[in-house]
Amino acid sequence: MYLAQNRKDRAIPGIATLWLKHLAYHSQNQFFFFFRMIRALFSLPFYATETKEQLYLIGFKSLFLVILTGIFAGMGFSLAFAQELSEFGAKNYLGRIMSVSIVRELGPVLTGLMVAARVSAGITAEIGSMKASDQLDAMVAFGIDPMQKVVVPRLIALVIMLPALTVVMDVIAIIGGWAVASLAEHVSSNLYWASVRERLTFGNMFIGLLKPMTFSLIIATVSCYKGFTSEGGTKGVGRATTESVVLSSIMILVVNFFLAKVVFQMLKGYL
Repeated sequence: MYLAQNRKDRAIPGIATLWLKHLAYHSQNQFFFFFRMIRALFSLPFYATETKEQLYLIGFKSLFLVILTGIFAGMGFSLAFAQELSEFGAKNYLGRIMSVSIVRELGPVLTGLMVAARVSAGITAEIGSMKASDQLDAMVAFGIDPMQKVVVPRLIALVIMLPALTVVMDVIAIIGGWAVASLAEHVSSNLYWASVRERLTFGNMFIGLLKPMTFSLIIATVSCYKGFTSEGGTKGVGRATTESVVLSSIMILVVNFFLAKVVFQMLKGYL
């Protein structure tokens, strides 16, 4: 019994060490993959047809999801904030709070998570299936760089469409908040929109657009890397798809905190 317990005690540090090695190995590989991706972005040839297709699939196809999420998130936030502010007789500040919280945090983070859940899984599954069926090797055999033909169009589409979808999310969420504020909480529409405009400062809008651009790089890097490194046939593709969504979502939340901390310090006078 003592020997069994001793083996168990030694196994726990061993598992932790293996996990840390695995994390360091894949973090390093993703870091180098990111720079390969950026280098391919500024290389020729440029595949315009594939880029247009990805703009449609990533942008337009995600529009309904973003609108649906934005309207109910805005309404929920407005209802919660209004009830709290009513205790202090400060409902007039509802528009200011909605504007700041949505533009700085809610819009970018929710859009990033929604797009990551939908797009990251699709990109990883598609690239993983191409690898499992040897399509990537066939591209190399014909002199085509998979990074330029497969990765770059998806990166460009994400960098363009994620900030655009975030703006849509912000607008829809603020409109949803106005609907609740005016119809359910009896806040003056003119007062609500005036306080919203008051907080649409350069600093807040800069943060609200910088975050989705950063998140687009995260989604593109993680999803494409997981697709390129998937192993084990269809089962491996499914596992890589799950890991891609989870890792993208976690990294978005972690980077959001540190990005907000740094940018708030830099733009303190513009917020």
